[in-house]
Amino acid sequence: MPRVPEASHHSADVLSNNLYNCCCAQFTFVTDPAFWESVRFLCRTSGPRAELRVQPLYSPEEKRRRDETPWTTVQGVLAPLQFLAFLISLALVARCLVTGEGYWIATCSVVAKTLLLYTIMITGSIWERVVFGRYLFAPAFFWEDVFSILVLALHTAYLVVLIGHIGSPQQQMLLVLAAYASYAVNATQFLLKLRAARIQQHSDQSAQLFAEVAK
Repeated sequence: MPRVPEASHHSADVLSNNLYNCCCAQFTFVTDPAFWESVRFLCRTSGPRAELRVQPLYSPEEKRRRDETPWTTVQGVLAPLQFLAFLISLALVARCLVTGEGYWIATCSVVAKTLLLYTIMITGSIWERVVFGRYLFAPAFFWEDVFSILVLALHTAYLVVLIGHIGSPQQQMLLVLAAYASYAVNATQFLLKLRAARIQQHSDQSAQLFAEVAK
Protein backbone atom coordinates (compact mmCIF):
# COMPACT_ATOMS: atom_id res chain seq x y z
CA MET A 1 0.00 0.00 0.00
CA PRO A 2 1.25 3.50 -0.72
CA ARG A 3 2.37 5.41 2.37
CA VAL A 4 0.02 8.20 3.36
CA PRO A 5 1.98 11.42 4.03
CA GLU A 6 1.81 12.73 7.55
CA ALA A 7 -0.11 15.94 8.28
CA SER A 8 2.90 17.34 10.10
CA HIS A 9 6.59 16.67 9.51
CA HIS A 10 7.74 18.17 12.80
CA SER A 11 8.77 14.70 13.90
CA ALA A 12 11.42 14.71 11.20
CA ASP A 13 14.61 15.70 12.96
CA VAL A 14 16.26 17.21 9.89
CA LEU A 15 13.34 19.40 8.95
CA SER A 16 12.73 20.50 12.53
CA ASN A 17 16.36 21.45 13.02
CA ASN A 18 16.46 23.31 9.74
CA LEU A 19 13.33 25.24 10.64
CA TYR A 20 14.72 26.08 14.08
CA ASN A 21 18.03 27.22 12.65
CA CYS A 22 16.20 29.36 10.09
CA CYS A 23 14.19 31.12 12.81
CA CYS A 24 17.29 31.69 14.91
CA ALA A 25 19.05 33.18 11.94
CA GLN A 26 16.24 35.72 11.49
CA PHE A 27 15.68 36.64 15.15
CA THR A 28 19.02 37.44 16.72
CA PHE A 29 20.05 39.58 19.66
CA VAL A 30 19.15 43.26 19.97
CA THR A 31 22.64 44.12 18.77
CA ASP A 32 21.55 43.17 15.26
CA PRO A 33 20.97 46.40 13.24
CA ALA A 34 18.04 44.71 11.49
CA PHE A 35 16.23 44.49 14.82
CA TRP A 36 16.40 48.24 15.41
CA GLU A 37 15.44 48.93 11.82
CA SER A 38 12.27 46.92 12.44
CA VAL A 39 11.65 48.90 15.63
CA ARG A 40 11.99 52.21 13.78
CA PHE A 41 9.63 50.96 11.10
CA LEU A 42 6.98 50.08 13.70
CA CYS A 43 7.36 53.50 15.32
CA ARG A 44 6.81 55.23 11.99
CA THR A 45 3.97 53.01 10.89
CA SER A 46 0.48 54.46 11.20
CA GLY A 47 -2.41 52.10 10.85
CA PRO A 48 -5.02 50.30 12.90
CA ARG A 49 -2.69 50.38 15.92
CA ALA A 50 -2.73 54.16 15.87
CA GLU A 51 -6.47 54.13 16.47
CA LEU A 52 -5.92 52.34 19.77
CA ARG A 53 -3.71 55.11 21.18
CA VAL A 54 -5.16 57.07 24.07
CA GLN A 55 -5.82 60.72 23.35
CA PRO A 56 -3.26 62.69 25.39
CA LEU A 57 -4.65 64.98 28.08
CA TYR A 58 -2.43 67.89 27.03
CA SER A 59 -0.94 68.78 23.68
CA PRO A 60 2.73 69.86 23.82
CA GLU A 61 1.70 73.53 23.60
CA GLU A 62 -0.97 73.12 26.31
CA LYS A 63 1.52 71.35 28.52
CA ARG A 64 3.97 74.22 28.06
CA ARG A 65 1.32 76.79 29.00
CA ARG A 66 0.26 74.68 31.99
CA ASP A 67 3.81 74.53 33.31
CA GLU A 68 4.45 78.25 32.77
CA THR A 69 1.29 79.83 34.18
CA PRO A 70 1.23 80.76 37.89
CA TRP A 71 -2.43 79.73 38.01
CA THR A 72 -1.27 76.11 38.09
CA THR A 73 0.45 76.80 41.41
CA VAL A 74 -2.67 78.59 42.68
CA GLN A 75 -4.78 75.53 41.87
CA GLY A 76 -2.21 73.27 43.48
CA VAL A 77 -2.52 75.25 46.74
CA LEU A 78 -6.30 75.76 46.76
CA ALA A 79 -7.27 72.16 45.93
CA PRO A 80 -5.75 70.50 49.06
CA LEU A 81 -6.79 73.48 51.19
CA GLN A 82 -10.41 73.07 50.12
CA PHE A 83 -10.23 69.31 50.69
CA LEU A 84 -8.96 69.90 54.23
CA ALA A 85 -11.83 72.36 54.85
CA PHE A 86 -14.20 69.73 53.47
CA LEU A 87 -13.01 67.08 55.92
CA ILE A 88 -13.25 69.40 58.92
CA SER A 89 -16.66 70.69 57.91
CA LEU A 90 -17.95 67.20 57.19
CA ALA A 91 -17.03 66.12 60.71
CA LEU A 92 -18.78 69.17 62.20
CA VAL A 93 -21.90 68.64 60.08
CA ALA A 94 -22.06 64.96 61.03
CA ARG A 95 -21.72 65.90 64.71
CA CYS A 96 -24.55 68.40 64.35
CA LEU A 97 -26.82 65.83 62.71
CA VAL A 98 -26.06 63.10 65.25
CA THR A 99 -26.08 65.12 68.48
CA GLY A 100 -28.05 68.22 67.50
CA GLU A 101 -25.23 70.39 68.87
CA GLY A 102 -22.71 72.72 67.23
CA TYR A 103 -25.07 74.08 64.58
CA TRP A 104 -23.39 77.47 64.31
CA ILE A 105 -19.84 76.20 64.10
CA ALA A 106 -20.97 73.68 61.48
CA THR A 107 -22.66 76.50 59.57
CA CYS A 108 -19.52 78.64 59.68
CA SER A 109 -17.45 75.72 58.37
CA VAL A 110 -19.84 75.18 55.46
CA VAL A 111 -19.76 78.88 54.55
CA ALA A 112 -15.94 78.84 54.63
CA LYS A 113 -15.88 75.70 52.48
CA THR A 114 -18.31 77.33 50.03
CA LEU A 115 -16.19 80.49 49.75
CA LEU A 116 -13.16 78.32 49.00
CA LEU A 117 -15.21 76.53 46.34
CA TYR A 118 -16.09 79.84 44.66
CA THR A 119 -12.44 80.85 44.77
CA ILE A 120 -11.18 77.65 43.21
CA MET A 121 -13.91 77.73 40.56
CA ILE A 122 -13.00 81.28 39.50
CA THR A 123 -9.25 80.70 39.49
CA GLY A 124 -9.77 77.32 37.84
CA SER A 125 -11.70 78.96 35.01
CA ILE A 126 -8.85 81.42 34.52
CA TRP A 127 -6.37 78.52 34.49
CA GLU A 128 -8.47 76.68 31.92
CA ARG A 129 -8.62 79.81 29.76
CA VAL A 130 -4.84 80.19 29.83
CA VAL A 131 -4.12 76.51 29.10
CA PHE A 132 -6.97 75.50 26.79
CA GLY A 133 -8.27 78.81 25.44
CA ARG A 134 -11.71 78.69 27.09
CA TYR A 135 -13.03 79.38 30.55
CA LEU A 136 -15.13 76.24 30.89
CA PHE A 137 -15.87 72.93 29.20
CA ALA A 138 -12.50 72.37 27.53
CA PRO A 139 -12.62 68.87 25.99
CA ALA A 140 -9.96 67.56 28.38
CA PHE A 141 -12.02 68.57 31.43
CA PHE A 142 -15.54 68.66 30.03
CA TRP A 143 -17.25 66.22 32.43
CA GLU A 144 -15.29 67.53 35.40
CA ASP A 145 -16.60 71.03 34.61
CA VAL A 146 -20.15 69.76 34.17
CA PHE A 147 -20.07 68.14 37.60
CA SER A 148 -18.40 71.22 39.08
CA ILE A 149 -21.44 73.25 38.05
CA LEU A 150 -23.65 70.82 39.97
CA VAL A 151 -21.39 71.09 43.02
CA LEU A 152 -21.50 74.87 42.82
CA ALA A 153 -25.29 74.86 42.42
CA LEU A 154 -25.79 72.72 45.54
CA HIS A 155 -23.46 74.89 47.63
CA THR A 156 -25.21 78.02 46.38
CA ALA A 157 -28.60 76.49 47.21
CA TYR A 158 -27.38 76.01 50.77
CA LEU A 159 -26.42 79.69 51.02
CA VAL A 160 -29.88 80.66 49.76
CA VAL A 161 -31.53 78.36 52.31
CA LEU A 162 -29.31 79.69 55.09
CA ILE A 163 -29.84 83.37 54.31
CA GLY A 164 -33.56 82.88 53.74
CA HIS A 165 -33.98 80.87 56.94
CA ILE A 166 -35.62 78.11 54.93
CA GLY A 167 -36.10 74.72 56.55
CA SER A 168 -34.94 73.37 59.86
CA PRO A 169 -31.25 73.13 60.85
CA GLN A 170 -31.40 69.40 60.22
CA GLN A 171 -32.79 69.91 56.71
CA GLN A 172 -30.09 72.46 55.99
CA MET A 173 -27.40 70.04 57.13
CA LEU A 174 -28.87 67.30 54.93
CA LEU A 175 -28.58 69.67 51.96
CA VAL A 176 -24.95 70.19 52.94
CA LEU A 177 -24.38 66.43 52.87
CA ALA A 178 -25.79 66.28 49.32
CA ALA A 179 -23.48 69.12 48.29
CA TYR A 180 -20.51 67.41 49.92
CA ALA A 181 -21.30 64.09 48.26
CA SER A 182 -21.24 65.79 44.85
CA TYR A 183 -17.98 67.50 45.79
CA ALA A 184 -16.42 64.15 46.73
CA VAL A 185 -17.32 62.75 43.31
CA ASN A 186 -15.95 65.84 41.57
CA ALA A 187 -12.72 65.71 43.57
CA THR A 188 -12.32 62.06 42.55
CA GLN A 189 -12.73 63.06 38.90
CA PHE A 190 -9.93 65.60 39.16
CA LEU A 191 -7.68 63.17 41.03
CA LEU A 192 -8.11 60.66 38.21
CA LYS A 193 -7.24 63.37 35.69
CA LEU A 194 -4.15 64.25 37.70
CA ARG A 195 -3.15 60.60 37.64
CA ALA A 196 -3.75 60.49 33.87
CA ALA A 197 -1.54 63.57 33.43
CA ARG A 198 1.27 61.91 35.37
CA ILE A 199 0.94 58.72 33.33
CA GLN A 200 1.09 60.78 30.14
CA GLN A 201 4.22 62.54 31.37
CA HIS A 202 5.93 59.23 32.17
CA SER A 203 4.80 57.81 28.81
CA ASP A 204 6.22 60.81 26.94
CA GLN A 205 9.52 60.48 28.77
CA SER A 206 9.70 56.75 28.02
CA ALA A 207 8.84 57.31 24.35
CA GLN A 208 11.52 59.98 24.06
CA LEU A 209 14.11 57.70 25.67
CA PHE A 210 13.07 54.81 23.44
CA ALA A 211 13.33 57.01 20.35
CA GLU A 212 16.83 58.11 21.34
CA VAL A 213 17.93 54.51 21.86
CA ALA A 214 16.39 53.44 18.55
CA LYS A 215 18.29 56.07 16.54
